[in-house]
Amino acid sequence: MKHIDTSELSWDDWDETKRPAPETTDFDQVVEAAVSRRGFLSGLLAFGSGAAAMGMLSGTSSQAAMASRFGFNAIPAFTDGTVHVPDGYSWQVLSRWGDALFNDAQPHDPATGGTAANAERIFGENTDGMELFSVGNRQIIAVNHEYVNPKLNLPQNEGGKPTSAEDVLKLQNLQGVTIMEVDQTTNGWKIVKDSPYNNRITHNTPMKISGPAAGHDLLKTSADPAGTTVLGTLNNCGSGRTPWGTYLTCEENFNGYFGSTDENLELPAGFDRYGIDHSSRYAYDKYDARFDLSKNPNEPNRFGYIVEIDPADIDGTPVKRTALGRFKHENAAVVLASDGRPVVYLGDDERGEFLYKFVGENAYQVGGDTSKLLDEGQLYVAKFNEDGVGEWLALTTDTTGMTDAMIAIHTRQAASYVGATTMDRPEWVAVNPIKVEAYCALTNNKNRAVKTNAGGDETPVSGPNPRAENNYGQIVRWYPDADDHASDTFKWDLYVMAGNPTVHNDAYAGSDNINEGNLFNSPDGMVFDKNGMLWIQTDGKDSNEGDFAGMGNNQMLVGDPITGEIKRFMTGPKGSEVTGVAFSSDRRTIFAGIQHPGGTFPDGVGSPRSTIVAITKNDGAIIG
Repeated sequence: MKHIDTSELSWDDWDETKRPAPETTDFDQVVEAAVSRRGFLSGLLAFGSGAAAMGMLSGTSSQAAMASRFGFNAIPAFTDGTVHVPDGYSWQVLSRWGDALFNDAQPHDPATGGTAANAERIFGENTDGMELFSVGNRQIIAVNHEYVNPKLNLPQNEGGKPTSAEDVLKLQNLQGVTIMEVDQTTNGWKIVKDSPYNNRITHNTPMKISGPAAGHDLLKTSADPAGTTVLGTLNNCGSGRTPWGTYLTCEENFNGYFGSTDENLELPAGFDRYGIDHSSRYAYDKYDARFDLSKNPNEPNRFGYIVEIDPADIDGTPVKRTALGRFKHENAAVVLASDGRPVVYLGDDERGEFLYKFVGENAYQVGGDTSKLLDEGQLYVAKFNEDGVGEWLALTTDTTGMTDAMIAIHTRQAASYVGATTMDRPEWVAVNPIKVEAYCALTNNKNRAVKTNAGGDETPVSGPNPRAENNYGQIVRWYPDADDHASDTFKWDLYVMAGNPTVHNDAYAGSDNINEGNLFNSPDGMVFDKNGMLWIQTDGKDSNEGDFAGMGNNQMLVGDPITGEIKRFMTGPKGSEVTGVAFSSDRRTIFAGIQHPGGTFPDGVGSPRSTIVAITKNDGAIIG
């Protein structure tokens, strides 16, 4: 058998090597039905009450009748090792792995990867979701560091494998969250070193556990017999922000950090659904007993949550909000219902998992107590019907037979029990600020109509997941009934179905707003600007060959929800994912993350480094 170097795999492919789902053959007929693009589009038009106005079915004549809302000319695809933006725009490096947050930090050393102590004083690895906050006249960026690249971080170790507790501590300190003050100077954007707001939150930062799971037996450990405090936050992927000015960081592929030094250990019930088994990705369990299942079997139950952080309070304690469920969180899109209650949309980024919504019990009041707004409320999971309508299914004791605490801990099992719709890896959700509608990037799902999900739920071609073996992805949107995000029902359609019309002439060609000039696959990160334009980032195949010919490197595009038109704004360097986006307070700069670049980006020498770039218009005008 050929050995697979799992350290080179993406997280979702790594999961597949550990616990492949059983093959099924029940879906052959629906697979055949799905490959007719004409039948698919006409069927979708018949379903959705909003489909007649949906962008993907808009003709060029209706688009031409409207003035373009794009402030740039689209750029072509690129396949090289740098960043490209439109004419009239420029980009610069704001920060990269190893850049100092404090003046006492040591310079980046690619030969050693630096020390564990220094890792807490620098900008961390693999930037992902980020948000910008204004604190007085200061601009503060909070940004996730999703995972590490051990071959770069531990270059003196064979294969980048940890061989000591010190190695593990360095990897732990390179991940988590960076909070940093930034400033625009005459020489461009810079980190404000030694700012009183600069802070690193790592795998060992003390945190509070709140909500229905706090204090449950499954969260108790020898180090925390009360089950209410925990060290660290793991695999921080997407992000969110609350109306009261806090940062939400989202724990995604937490399962890969745990293993067992006892290979015969019988694993607790429910671990299989979350992909937790005897082997880990980074060998933490060999040098840090907290991650050894044979010594601390409850520790994984303390991860997989949304963590709330106040970027303005460096001495504050981050809080894990268990009421928002435990799964592989992508991001957290927060909006207020018509009566002021917080609504949080949440995607579970794994093939065949679900889309969720939390509706708070109490309304947000400016200046009021916000400490319990994300602890008290109702968690729902989405069911999309074929007729273009859908409903949010409440996860309660009555509907699931589980206690509130168990729903918060074993959320996936609760969602399966009520019959939610299995989705094509629901990633970022974005809420339109000028219309009551929301969008979710369904990035891809090669297992659609081929395998069940990890819980044994079937994944037929249906509803917003219209293609078998979906390697391109799509973006679904929904319109809450009564124009209220707290509503239990909604209508839905597809904003775009990524594909390649230069290769396919069926459903895999994509929707009508996909053409040779804007090809992309695997939509991932998304955010709306204040004008209601949708910024879309991708994390897909950049081979530029076969099914992906003409797509080039991963990229950032802009979509107009009114016309459906989509234009390419930026491309990243070869090998990278473009992920994480935020606007400066004056909207004249857009910050974008470049994760795991190849080659020697951004410096042109040495090893590649994950980076945030700042993009501005040359005339200093507002971007979005």
